[in-house]
Amino acid sequence: MSDSIVIVTGEASGDKHGANLVKELSHLRPDLSISAMGGEALEASSAEVVVDNRGLAVMGLFEVIRHYPQIRKALNQVKQHINETKPSLVVLIDYAEFNLKVAAAAKALDIPVLFYISPKFWAWREKRVNRIKRLVDMLAVIFPFEVEFYEKHQVPVRYVGNPLAGKVTASQNKAENIQDFDLNTDNPVIGIFPGSRRSEISRLLPLYLETRDLLQADFPKAQYLLPMAPGVDKQTLEQWAAQSIPDEVHLIESDRVYDAMQCCDAAMVTMGTVTLESALMKMPMLTANKIAEVSYQILNRMVRIEHLTLANIVAEKEIVKEYLQHDAIPENFRQEISRILNDSNYREVMVSNLGMVKQRIGNENGSANVAELIIEMLDRG
Repeated sequence: MSDSIVIVTGEASGDKHGANLVKELSHLRPDLSISAMGGEALEASSAEVVVDNRGLAVMGLFEVIRHYPQIRKALNQVKQHINETKPSLVVLIDYAEFNLKVAAAAKALDIPVLFYISPKFWAWREKRVNRIKRLVDMLAVIFPFEVEFYEKHQVPVRYVGNPLAGKVTASQNKAENIQDFDLNTDNPVIGIFPGSRRSEISRLLPLYLETRDLLQADFPKAQYLLPMAPGVDKQTLEQWAAQSIPDEVHLIESDRVYDAMQCCDAAMVTMGTVTLESALMKMPMLTANKIAEVSYQILNRMVRIEHLTLANIVAEKEIVKEYLQHDAIPENFRQEISRILNDSNYREVMVSNLGMVKQRIGNENGSANVAELIIEMLDRG
């Protein structure tokens, strides 16, 4: 009987990493049976998607409570699938709170668990590392500094490299993308990256569009690109943000997000994996996040690290400005975007520092390394 695995992802970035992992596994073990909780990317892979994760990506304690019935339904479906199929291995990708519940269900059935893109307990809730120690057979981490943290707590861990390394690149040269997007090289191009979660888009997209209105006074000929996350179209954007997208803001399909980044002279980016992708494209930016006030007050007391943007975390210093909660306002965004566009020295230093992030990420093929680790765990039995 051939081996089988279940991959569980909860949002767009994990879905993409899961699809890349499936691709690598298909080369190493073509007969491996793979089922998944996923979205658009995993559906397009050779995996069988048994639970749809679209609509589950929310951030903040209050937001999770609001969407709890939908999240609980998906959790029960995943648990039932694992119970019925008894896979050889469960592979959990990010989405920590949900996936640790899946890990508990798998361990109760004596099924090994690999957690890929580990919970960020080094950023908050360090005491909860004992939970992952009990539930997970191996952690595959994507930042070198995570190894020391988990080894200190005696958690089995392996650094596999970042899944974005070598994969964040434009599909063609900048001149071709400028032509495709019908851009004028004499005028600045400003990117709007509102995120992939409903809560992010509803809170931040209106602020980004208001910033655009403010910037018109200083940059009347500025051009705006808004790449859409997988599974998000114009109608969904307008529904979640409760306002229409101006015709002057050019919407870009999700498979051309790196092409759009290549063209941007400055950008407003919602915190998440996309900030690291932006850094790897060396796109000058500001980052922002805004969650329910109750969630913010609770999380603000728990976070133990100085920076929240992945690019800043990797660099171990602030290389791009972070605007959180009450500081996430259009006037602050306007000032920072104006500085990026007007102050060439400021912009050059930022781009240089973003290049350092790319260096630190390295060239390890994270997806291939995790695939090899999975085969190793399967062979161990």
